[in-house]
Amino acid sequence: MECSQRNMSTPISDEAPVPTPPAPATVAYIAALDVGTTCVRCFVLDEKCLVKGSAVDEVELLNPQPGFFEIEPECLWRKIVNVITLAIRDAKLTPAQITCLTISTQRCTFLTWNHETGEYYHNFITWKDLRAHELVDEWNSSWTKRSMNSVSFALYLVTRQPRFLAGSVLKLMNGQVTPRLLYEINNNKRLKQALHENKARVELLDSWILHKLRSGNGKNTNVEHITDVTSSTATGLYDPFTLSWSPFISWLFGFDTKILPRVVDNGYKDFGHVHPAAFGPGWDNTSIPIAASLSDQAASMWGSQCFKKNDVKVTMGTGAFLNLSTGSKCRAATSGIYPLVAWQIKNNSKSQGAVYCIEGAAHDFGTVVTWAQSCELFKKPDETALIAKSVPDTNGVFFMPAFSGLGPPVNDYRSASGFIGLTPSTTKAHMVRALLESIVFRLVQLIDATEKETSQKLKVIRVNGGVSRNDFVCQFLADLSGLKVERDENTESSIMGATFMAGINHGIWKNFEDLKCFRKVERVFEPRLNVYEKVIERMDKWCGAIDRFSEWY
Repeated sequence: MECSQRNMSTPISDEAPVPTPPAPATVAYIAALDVGTTCVRCFVLDEKCLVKGSAVDEVELLNPQPGFFEIEPECLWRKIVNVITLAIRDAKLTPAQITCLTISTQRCTFLTWNHETGEYYHNFITWKDLRAHELVDEWNSSWTKRSMNSVSFALYLVTRQPRFLAGSVLKLMNGQVTPRLLYEINNNKRLKQALHENKARVELLDSWILHKLRSGNGKNTNVEHITDVTSSTATGLYDPFTLSWSPFISWLFGFDTKILPRVVDNGYKDFGHVHPAAFGPGWDNTSIPIAASLSDQAASMWGSQCFKKNDVKVTMGTGAFLNLSTGSKCRAATSGIYPLVAWQIKNNSKSQGAVYCIEGAAHDFGTVVTWAQSCELFKKPDETALIAKSVPDTNGVFFMPAFSGLGPPVNDYRSASGFIGLTPSTTKAHMVRALLESIVFRLVQLIDATEKETSQKLKVIRVNGGVSRNDFVCQFLADLSGLKVERDENTESSIMGATFMAGINHGIWKNFEDLKCFRKVERVFEPRLNVYEKVIERMDKWCGAIDRFSEWY
């Protein structure tokens, strides 16, 4: 939703008192860069996780055609340089005083370019982009796809290997890199020619930032082409069961995995250093190590300290992402929820097995609130909780939050958005409440699907992100799901997660136990059993309305 600029100077701690970890002999300063869908942020934190300085800038999202969502790369790079520079200045530090840098990025946003000449073949194509929707529809209804699913299911019956069960429901999704990359290869003449001449390569957002930082913004192009495992895992090109780019997917769609970056773990010891030329004067003779790189949702899991199996968090931002840790086991899912690598760290050259999770996403969450604000249903998003509470119910009005279709477990990407049940007595307050209720309905669908997929009954949900500040949304989620909802005092979970991982990798903290004192629960929303029957009845009626909006496009 909106870029949060709230001061984070309060340390994050657990509900139960935990001894403060011993401080390093010298003060450490971690610069945490987070590049999201709506904003670029950098926070400078010390070894006590106190924020010493920060800077935020908006991402300029381009919409050249309906359904196209792009970011101009050099404009984004200038913003990245700017927020890092301003955050260090705000902390009243010099670049030479920064102990290390850590990076958190949005996933599945990519570009192709010639890294030696700096020629871009197109802008960053974001995860929200829908340019490949016809290709997705064509592939998902094809005989090839149905045959592949059938063969995979047969192999699963014989072998009982979960990767084949996952293959039995495999399909293309607009949010993956695969269909949008195929679209560009098929329709971009410059890219097609460059691939023929072996002059093009694919950059995920994290691999591009790493290249720009390590090369000094192109001064030295002879740096590793790498991406971290949590950024690659959601692309649709990566096999979490084998921990590698999938040769089958590349063969199936006809492109060479050599154009993709090499995948490294999150504690990779050779992320290298920030090249002083990346920032110019004032950075001469600096040698700031890059201590960690991870995706936003992995960072959010770390920020919410979901370190144990069956810990679950929900990030309520532009989209809503539910992630449940499945530990060392990569689980197949059949409802549209998908298995991912949550993180992987190798210590002392000894491989530590990957930690996995399953994820379900509702891509229209904060976007629904932003859209309603643009329609002047309210002036500021923080007004919506009081507006929703000003009426006892929606007066029979329901909203379908499906600007990007409906994801799991509905899996109807042709669904339409809209209100239903409007009458002359409908007020703005009824409509606002219907909007907020609808995004919670989608979350509860994801929770129910996750419990069925894992055969686990959840007890607590940890929430973070801008929309989590809405008391009505959190209480309605608790009432409807029957689960406790824990809201962290600090909503900047991606920043904190990236900081935690960098601190572990760089030796500022030793282990997870050292991090517990930095998490503090601001409020726990308890489910109110006396309203459960009423709210579940509303959700049942909303579910019945799904058919009215399905297969619209």
